[in-house]
Amino acid sequence: MAIDRQKILDTVPQTGFFGHPKGLSTLFFTEFWERFSYYGMKGILIYYMYDKLTNGGLGLDKTTAASIVSIYGALVYMSGIIGGWISDRFLGSAKTVFYGGVLIMFGHIVLAIPAGFPALIISMVLIVLGTGLLKPNAASAVGELYGEKDLRRDSGFSIYYMAVNFGALIAPLIVGTIGQKYNYHLGFSIAAIGMFFGLVMFAVTKKKSLGLAGSIVPNPLTPEEKKSSLTKIGLGTIALIIILAITIPTKILNLNRFIGLISILGFLIPAWYLVMMYFNKKTTSDERSRLLAYIPLFIASIVFWAIEEQGASLLAVYAAERTQLDFGGFHILPSWFQTLNPLFIVIFAPVLASLWVKLGNRQPSTPVKFSFGLIFAGLSFMIMMAPAYFNGSESPASPMWLVLSYLLVVIGELCLSPVGLSVSTKLAPAAFSAQMISLWNLSDAAAQTLNAQLVKMYDASHEVMYFGIVGLVSAVLGILLLFYSPVIKKLMRGIN
Repeated sequence: MAIDRQKILDTVPQTGFFGHPKGLSTLFFTEFWERFSYYGMKGILIYYMYDKLTNGGLGLDKTTAASIVSIYGALVYMSGIIGGWISDRFLGSAKTVFYGGVLIMFGHIVLAIPAGFPALIISMVLIVLGTGLLKPNAASAVGELYGEKDLRRDSGFSIYYMAVNFGALIAPLIVGTIGQKYNYHLGFSIAAIGMFFGLVMFAVTKKKSLGLAGSIVPNPLTPEEKKSSLTKIGLGTIALIIILAITIPTKILNLNRFIGLISILGFLIPAWYLVMMYFNKKTTSDERSRLLAYIPLFIASIVFWAIEEQGASLLAVYAAERTQLDFGGFHILPSWFQTLNPLFIVIFAPVLASLWVKLGNRQPSTPVKFSFGLIFAGLSFMIMMAPAYFNGSESPASPMWLVLSYLLVVIGELCLSPVGLSVSTKLAPAAFSAQMISLWNLSDAAAQTLNAQLVKMYDASHEVMYFGIVGLVSAVLGILLLFYSPVIKKLMRGIN
């Protein structure tokens, strides 16, 4: 059915949150608590996995732990496909967000139980599914708060993006400190409480502040389609259970093969998604052109996140193993470095948000912003060549190198990530509004499946080459995108 966007806008209070629609506050604080729970858990997850059993860890080797963290992150973003489809065809964004939060909360509760590796797997399944329901649909609901020509949109997404980083800033300091100093499972329980707060906030405020935003199903299933879909889902679930029951005990499917399989799917799924949307009968000619414009932006996003996401895997291990942790009279916990990224975003996001509003129609186009993101991401890795180049890989590196690296990647992130969310809502075919956010999140999934293989190539003895090559590839692609941006802008058919 056709969506009357103006009818939705008429029900949303257009002021009430720093000059933005009142509904932005509901989605801001819901996302804040969801990200608090997620990044709190993620801040100690890799240490929990490779720490000794006697210290309360699982005793895995560091490379395996880093690969699992990357694949876990990839699955979290891949599951957005499920969330986008359920929202677009079954429930609408608002209900899907709430049910996702419930699954996330239970996932953290399971992880808080000291039941070893089985509890970790069950928790991961719940959090993967829950985040897939919540994350793309919360962002999609933000897009519904603004008219198509509303110049506040990019600024609004930047403010929303601050919620992610407020939660991510506080979480490692609380969950990380409790988890590393006292008990990992106690830290995971704090993450569960955070998600509970988010659910309460959403349920209490959504009716008055969101109006109809997120409540309308954009492309509902017909009764026949619903029956067919439920049958396919049921049969697929049964088939998957049978396959796993056969392949896991016989060791046909082991951890390394599973990581490899997900790494392949990380690229095949978004490719299929783009093709499916492009050739769908409900996609108009202008929307097809915009999807073509989206492809180079999507590739740029993969390269960017391949660097940024290593901050929670490779650089997390680097912080614990290669960094001088006694600095300025203080002992630094490795998990505290996870606060640097969100700290810098909280500081600089308002600056860029206000800059985009002040420049108005004179602000750089989306492709140009993406190119800046890639260049700064590349610089953030190339700067990490310095410690080993000047002092060798045996000497502990000053923590200031990590601080500088996180700062550079944050500048790139602010140019690319909130703008990427915004342009995904603007370039989305009308029939695939929430699923387009899922596609955007798949760029992060693809990046993390790539990281699951990249981290295996890292070794302290040749870290100069590792950081140099990965960083250079990103910077060069950023420069190429800058030159190609006029072509992309033309394909966007009037969208900046």
